[in-house]
Amino acid sequence: MDFMANTLLAIGASPAMAHSYDEIEEFQQIATGLVVNVGTLTSDWVASMQLAAKTANALGKPWVLDPVGAGATAFRTKTIVSLLKLRPTLIRGNASEIMAVAGAAGAATRGVDSTAATSDALASGKKLAQEYGCIVGISGADDLITDGKSIVKVSNGNVQR
Repeated sequence: MDFMANTLLAIGASPAMAHSYDEIEEFQQIATGLVVNVGTLTSDWVASMQLAAKTANALGKPWVLDPVGAGATAFRTKTIVSLLKLRPTLIRGNASEIMAVAGAAGAATRGVDSTAATSDALASGKKLAQEYGCIVGISGADDLITDGKSIVKVSNGNVQR
């Protein structure tokens, strides 16, 4: 988290990695957006993540769901599904994560590493975008971004395997 906070500071952002349930609503009052990253998922943080997403929605603030390691464990997948129901503004993940979140047949994961190309996850990304009314970003060698109808391809990423 320190690396990400320092990276965001370097570009002029003002990050706060708040996890305490007791301060989530107050932080959302002053935040301009929210990123919910389940990379360091613990049982204690699930309620905080859900409250943060609900508060961002209530305040009309955009929020991003980063479903790190989706499909790797039942607990992680259940948590991600509960967050999806709160309708993120954007879902971003690698191809395997997006496929797992969408429930694609044959979706495989090796933890946080993708076992699929971004093009393999395009149908899953479009499905998620349409179902949840959001934007989906699929990262990899070629990043794909979709709203369920249009697709933008950005060819400057790197393979996450």
